[in-house]
Amino acid sequence: MFVFGILSSGASFTDYVDIPSLIITFGGSLAGVIASFKVKELITGFKGFTIAFKERVEDPGKVITNIIDLSNIARKEGLLALEEASNDIEDPFLRKGIMLVVDGTDPELVRGILETELTCLESRHKKVIAVWEKWAELGPAWGMIGTLVGLVAMLNDMDDPATIGPAMAVALITTLYGSLIANWLCNPTANKLSVNNDMEMVMKDIMVEGLLSIQAGENPRVIEEKLKSFLSPSVRDSVGMDAGGGEA
Repeated sequence: MFVFGILSSGASFTDYVDIPSLIITFGGSLAGVIASFKVKELITGFKGFTIAFKERVEDPGKVITNIIDLSNIARKEGLLALEEASNDIEDPFLRKGIMLVVDGTDPELVRGILETELTCLESRHKKVIAVWEKWAELGPAWGMIGTLVGLVAMLNDMDDPATIGPAMAVALITTLYGSLIANWLCNPTANKLSVNNDMEMVMKDIMVEGLLSIQAGENPRVIEEKLKSFLSPSVRDSVGMDAGGGEA
């Protein structure tokens, strides 16, 4: 829509390019972000950009199916049989939980260990999100600073009316750059990372409840219904017991 607005107004893209304004707005806001975080947090935060828009297929049905398969193995062969089954599990969090169960760890301790890991994982995610949220906050602010700088320059050269229009355009374009940084780059990235974090937390919560249910010796069909409660109604119907189903 931004491009359409420029083209429909009859303006040229070059009219919206001003190097000093870019330096003030982009450079100033980026410098503010750099000053707000440690180097390691910055590097991790900027790497989050590629993660945010990378296609991540989070399939809750597959997670629940894996849990049900594990519950069937534990029901038929015992908890110790899960150790061999864990070799085919790709998710390190789920594999860790399985090994805790196999080792006979107290259920409350299993929950505590896994929930602590989840808390730390979410904390790391939020630090990445915070980098983009801070940049979204500073972008418009530095756009306004650039506008004030441009206005001061314009007012100092009021003797030549021909320079007022171009100077005003330069002053205002910094505000535009600040808004683009916030709403075209930083906020979408932060929102996408937040959505990914929420999805991952739901998947991990399903794993925790599933493992504790297996450890308690619950019926696979009961476990399935319990885990489906984490999902929206529209998704629940597509999740069903796989081959080998549970015993009634």
